[in-house]
Amino acid sequence: MATYLYRLGKFSFRHKYLVVAAWILVIAVIGGTVAATQPTFSKEFNLPGTDSQRATGLMNENFAAASKQQSQATTSILVAADDGLAAHSEQIDKLVAQAKTLPDVVNPELVVNPVTVAAADPSVASFVLGDNGHVGLIQLKQSIKIEDQTQANKTAFLALLEEFRTGGLQVEGTGSMMQVQAAGGLSEMLGFAVAFIVMIIAFGALIAAFIPLVTAIVGISLAILTVTLGAGVFDINQGVIAIVSMIGIAVSIDYALFIVSRYRSELNLGGSREAAVGRAVGTAGTSVVFAGLTVVIAMAALTVVGVPLITQMGLSAAVAVIIAVLGAITLIPAILAIFGRIAFSPRIPGVRHGDEPASLESNGHRWVKFVTKYPWPIALISLLILVIAALPMTKMELGLSFTQDEERPALSLLQRGFGEGVNGQLFVVLHAPAGTDIAPIADETVTHIKGLANVATPDVLMWQGNGTNPSNPNVGANSALIAVTPKMSPSGPETHELMNQIRDYQSTVSASGAELGVAGQTAIVADMSSKLSSALVPYLIVVVGLAFIVLMLVFRSLLVPLTATLGFLFSICATFGATVAIFQEGAFGLIQNTAPIISFLPIFMIGVVFGLAMDYQVFLVTRMREEYVHGHSAKEAIISGYTHGARVVASAAIIMISVFGAFMLSSETASKMMGFGLAAAVFFDAFIIRMIVIPAVMSILGDSAWKLPAWLDKILPNVDIEGEAIRLIPIEEDPDEDLVPVRV
Repeated sequence: MATYLYRLGKFSFRHKYLVVAAWILVIAVIGGTVAATQPTFSKEFNLPGTDSQRATGLMNENFAAASKQQSQATTSILVAADDGLAAHSEQIDKLVAQAKTLPDVVNPELVVNPVTVAAADPSVASFVLGDNGHVGLIQLKQSIKIEDQTQANKTAFLALLEEFRTGGLQVEGTGSMMQVQAAGGLSEMLGFAVAFIVMIIAFGALIAAFIPLVTAIVGISLAILTVTLGAGVFDINQGVIAIVSMIGIAVSIDYALFIVSRYRSELNLGGSREAAVGRAVGTAGTSVVFAGLTVVIAMAALTVVGVPLITQMGLSAAVAVIIAVLGAITLIPAILAIFGRIAFSPRIPGVRHGDEPASLESNGHRWVKFVTKYPWPIALISLLILVIAALPMTKMELGLSFTQDEERPALSLLQRGFGEGVNGQLFVVLHAPAGTDIAPIADETVTHIKGLANVATPDVLMWQGNGTNPSNPNVGANSALIAVTPKMSPSGPETHELMNQIRDYQSTVSASGAELGVAGQTAIVADMSSKLSSALVPYLIVVVGLAFIVLMLVFRSLLVPLTATLGFLFSICATFGATVAIFQEGAFGLIQNTAPIISFLPIFMIGVVFGLAMDYQVFLVTRMREEYVHGHSAKEAIISGYTHGARVVASAAIIMISVFGAFMLSSETASKMMGFGLAAAVFFDAFIIRMIVIPAVMSILGDSAWKLPAWLDKILPNVDIEGEAIRLIPIEEDPDEDLVPVRV
C-alpha cells in the first residue's frame, strides 16, 4: 500500500491544479445538485420493534387528533407571586392579551388568566392554579409542528416574558418556543481558531498552519453537502449535521497535520519536494488510511444498535472520515505543491519547529527516556488515576431531555404548583379487533392504574374511545386512550417503574383478546435506553473484533493490538466517570443544572472514542515499529518513534480537545455533554494511555511486543506500513533548481 500511496502523492503533487480543480468541481456539482433539488432532513424519531413505537402507531391510527396534538407546538407560561396571583390579576390580564397575539397561536379563547378561570370554575382550579394561589399556568398552542418552531417566535416570546416581570410578578416559560436552538457556528469557529494557534506552534510557520485548516474546510463542506444530498434519497435526521461537523473537523485537521509534519521531516532528508511528498504520503499516509479505517469501522458498526438515529449518525460520520482521508492523501500534496518552497515560511521566531538536530534534545525525548526507565510504577500510577476517574460511572443514570437551561425557572414553578410529572404524561393505548367492545377492558385498566403508586390525580383518570359518534366516542369503540400523569419527574425511577407496572398489565388485557401499549416521551426514552443497553455488548464485539484485525495488519503483532484495546477500555471508563461526575452529580459546580446522561451518549461515545484512540495508537506506534523494523532495539525504537511522533500526536490531541470542547458553548444539552465527553476522552486516551501507558507497557514487553505466530504471519497480507518499498527508492535531487529543497 505504501508504494501506491507514494505514487498517488507524487501524482497529486505533479498535477496540483488538476487535483484542486477536481475537488472544487465535486463540491460545485454536489452543491449545485443540493441547491436544485432542495433535499429535506427527516424530523421523525423512530424506535422500530419497541412497545412505545407500536403504541405510537396505534395512537396515530385510532386517535389521530390526540396524536397530532402531541406533535403540535405547545408552550407554557408560568406566573408566580409571593403575595398571591390575585393581587396581580390585572397585570396577568394584560400578559394574556399580548400572549394571544404571538405568532401562530391558535384557539386564543383558551389562553386565559388562571386566577379568573379558578374563580369561575373551582372544579378546574387545581389544573391552572397551584401552591395556594401563588403559581399559575397559562397554555399556548400553535398551528405549527414542534420541529417547525422558529428563532423569531422564541425572540418574541422572551420579549413578552421580560416585559411583564415587574411589580413582584415572576414570569417564566417552558415548552417548544423555549427549546428552539440558536444558530450554530460559534463552536466550529472557536475550534478552528485554537487549531490554528496549535498548528503555528507545531510547525513554527504561518503558511503551514493554514494548510490543514484549508483542507478541513473543504472536507467538511463536501461531507455536509454529501449528507444533505443523501437526505433526499434516504431517511436522515437533521441532528446528524452536528456530528458530521464535530467529527469531520477534528479528523480532517488531524490527518492533514500528520501528512504535513511527515513532509517536513522528509524534506530534511534531501531530494525534491515531489519525492518528499511521495514519501510522506507513502508512510504517514498509510497510517492515515488505517487510522481512518478504524474510525469508519467504529462509526459504521453503530448500525448494530438498531436505532435509526444512531445508525444515521454513524454512517454520516463515516462519510466525513472517508472524505477527510481522501483529502489528506490527495488535496494536501497538491496544496503543498502550490505553496512550494514557501510552505514553511515565514518562520515564527522563538518557536521550536519539531525538526531540530539530535543534539538539541526535545521534551518528548526526555519524557520517553524517563518512562522507559521506570515503566512499572509509571504505568500503574497512570492506570490508577484512570480507575479513580472512572468510579462515578457506577452511578450513571440514562435519560433524554430537550429542556434548556432557560426553562429551569419555569420547571421549578411547575413542580412547585402542579407536580413534576405534569409535562411527562404516559399515553396508554388499548386496542381490540374490530367488532370488540373495548369499554369493559378500558374500565378495568383505568381501575388498575388508579391503584398504582405515583399516579397524579387518579380520581379524574378516564379513557377516551375511538367511536364514530363525536358526542360520545366511547360507544362502539374498539380502542381506548388513557392519559396518565405521573407524580414524579418523567425521567425519574418512580415514573419508569409506573410505566413498567402499566405494561405488565398486558398479560391481563391479552386474555380478553386486546393489546396494551404505552406511548409518550417517557416510554420512548425508556425503550431507547433498553435497546442501547442490549446492543452494547454486540457493538463492542463487532467494533473491537474488526479493529483488532486491522491493527494486526498494521502492527503485525498480537500484543500491540491487545494493549491498545485494553488501554481504550480504561480511557472510556474514565470518560464515563468524569461525565457522570460533572453533568449528573454536579461535581466542582461546573454545571448549574444537573441531568441524567443522554441515553444514546455512552454507545455513541464508545464508537467515536475507539476510533480516535486507534488513530493515536496507529500514528504513534507505527513510527516505533518503523524504527524497530529498520534495526533499532525494542527500547531504542520506542524512544526514537516517540520522539518523532509525540509532538505531532500532542498537537493533534490538543486540536481534538479544542474542537470537541468548543461544543460545550452550545445551548443544547446533548451537544454540550457530548463535547465534554469527547474532549475528556481524547485527553485521557491521548495523554495518559497513548503517551504514557503504551510506551511504558511496550518497554516492559520488549521484543515480544512485535512477535507474531508464524502461521498467522503467513496468512496476514503485508501492507508495508513501514514504507520498506519506499526506502528502496533513491533520494535524488530534482533537476529543476527551483525545487531543490532547503532546510525548513
